[in-house]
Amino acid sequence: MKSITFAVRNMKELLRDFISYIFCLGLPIIMLVVMTLINQSIPQMEGAPKVFNIEQLTPAMAVFAMTFLMLFVCIRVSSDRSSAFLTRLYASPMKSSDFIIGYVLPFALTGIIQAVITYLCGEIISLIVNGESLNIGYMLLSIPLLIPAIVLFIGIGIIFGTFFNAKAAPGLCSAVITGAAILGGIWMDIDTMGDGWKTVCSCLPFYHSVQYARYALAGNFSDMLTPMLICTAFAIVIFTASIIAFAFKMKSDKK
Repeated sequence: MKSITFAVRNMKELLRDFISYIFCLGLPIIMLVVMTLINQSIPQMEGAPKVFNIEQLTPAMAVFAMTFLMLFVCIRVSSDRSSAFLTRLYASPMKSSDFIIGYVLPFALTGIIQAVITYLCGEIISLIVNGESLNIGYMLLSIPLLIPAIVLFIGIGIIFGTFFNAKAAPGLCSAVITGAAILGGIWMDIDTMGDGWKTVCSCLPFYHSVQYARYALAGNFSDMLTPMLICTAFAIVIFTASIIAFAFKMKSDKK
């Protein structure tokens, strides 16, 4: 119950922040529209990259939107740590697990809402541009399958918010957001950039999270399994690390 009360407080804080609407919801949709317009203005040639096609771009933008979850959970954790609010809560019977649940629940829910809105926007664009619908069944299935990616980015945000202050943490998140966009293959086709670059991207979770999201929307579940398992493994490791880090820092701050 303590964790739910804390989660409600964090959700209210997120809803009060107008900037969160711009970054978590507005920016991914704007980018989806802009990249579609760019794709429409480019002559389509044989063998041209398909990353800007709406069926490829929509799941990639759903993952990209999650990077802003990382930013805002990082800001929330670091701001709470730098204020007297979290210090007072440390004196309460709340455990580190209550804090983690209280941070995760509202942002995980926000991630699901982000995915729903992004896919709905992709559906509308597909109807306008292509005159045909995306596969609704695959779309509905894709949304819960994005949970490992959501947990991954929330975990990174908690780690940054735990170890860095409210001034330094957002800058580090911005670097990760840029890295996720480039190394995840959101704006470019990683497979056409050489084996060396693809190897680098394959060593990080961003590429795999984008790949399995694309496979899920396409209904290509046999190819989806490997990148999804890799992303899930990264999510488990990073989220576990965030729990340990927060518990360690909580004990340290109490002393």
